[in-house]
Amino acid sequence: MNNSSLAVNENGIIALLSVDDATYDTLSRCNFGGAELMKFKNGLDLSLKWEQEKLNIIAIISQSEVLAPQGVNLVDTLQKSNFPYIPFFLVSQVVNENLSRICIQGGVADIFKIPIVKEQAETRINFLVKNWKLTQDKIRPKKIEQYRIPIVKRIFDIVFSGLALICLAPFFLVLMIIMKIESKGPAFYYALRVGTGYRTFKFYKFRTMYVNADKRLKDLAHLNQYAGKDEVAKALTNNLLCDQCIISGTSCQRVLYADGNSWCEKHYINHRKSLSGATFFKLKNDPRITKVGRILRNTSIDELPQLWNVFIGDMSIVGNRPLPVYEAEKLTTDKYALRFKAPSGITGLWQVEKRGKGEMSEEERLMLDNAYAENHSFANDIRLILKTIPALFQKENV
Repeated sequence: MNNSSLAVNENGIIALLSVDDATYDTLSRCNFGGAELMKFKNGLDLSLKWEQEKLNIIAIISQSEVLAPQGVNLVDTLQKSNFPYIPFFLVSQVVNENLSRICIQGGVADIFKIPIVKEQAETRINFLVKNWKLTQDKIRPKKIEQYRIPIVKRIFDIVFSGLALICLAPFFLVLMIIMKIESKGPAFYYALRVGTGYRTFKFYKFRTMYVNADKRLKDLAHLNQYAGKDEVAKALTNNLLCDQCIISGTSCQRVLYADGNSWCEKHYINHRKSLSGATFFKLKNDPRITKVGRILRNTSIDELPQLWNVFIGDMSIVGNRPLPVYEAEKLTTDKYALRFKAPSGITGLWQVEKRGKGEMSEEERLMLDNAYAENHSFANDIRLILKTIPALFQKENV
């Protein structure tokens, strides 16, 4: 079988999202029958130019982690925006059976592991593009039956969160004024989190740090109680962008948002770890945290904006804590994926069972999440809510 027999339409465009130089070099050497390779910064850049310039895009190749915003979620986003249903290919660092299953169910035509092989990419991409109409019925995203919150639990969530938001509204207003007086910046911020059924949503919290907190880490490295001189020197020379930021240029895959401000969440966490050469980063009287923020953290008041997430249905009062995207994408094996078949919530089993009883391993926490997913009920949720109240007054950070 020769390349010409598989060639795609000559006037078509193959859109490339966030591909690195090595991947682009491999794809540029492929024979796609005259189709033009066109780079885009991210999904938003693609959708805007696709619509405004009426581009004849015949395929999309995105270099992204499966559960990241430019991964399988982008397929659903484009479909909901009524863009043409065309072959969508993923290029990812990690490819396994579970991730491949998620891709197929989500409508991804094919997935390649980095580094991609020229011959494989050329053959498989050309074949699927040429035969798309014949195969799309089998590849088109299937309607997966998602977990639905029981009606009693949902009514309780709406009533509880709605009343709480109404009663707390004056307090929120006063708190926002105090925060503005102490430090400039938005009162709220949100980060993308993965909840029930691997669905991503905006996770809201009160801001507890100054808006340039991540930038100040470099200046405060020498104060880290866990870091020696060698670790500090290493931290100060670290690249300030995460891997996905580097790949996509100015577009971050894992962003913390607050009005016009944004930070790379993965960079922030990795940078904190690099400062100590280990997991811990500890500053005595951390100057990055505002005075109001310290009170909010110690009393868990910074979590109260999540009542809005509960009210609109992203979360429940009780459930497994939603995870950052880069953590959720690691939990795709059958052993751990069960936790995503339960509602995501503000409080849950592991918070009340293990809080104040010493350090807890990730394995223990995940097992408790699975236990909740298998045995949750409205009656058990009420018990967990009652147990949460005394747990709030314990100082251990969860």
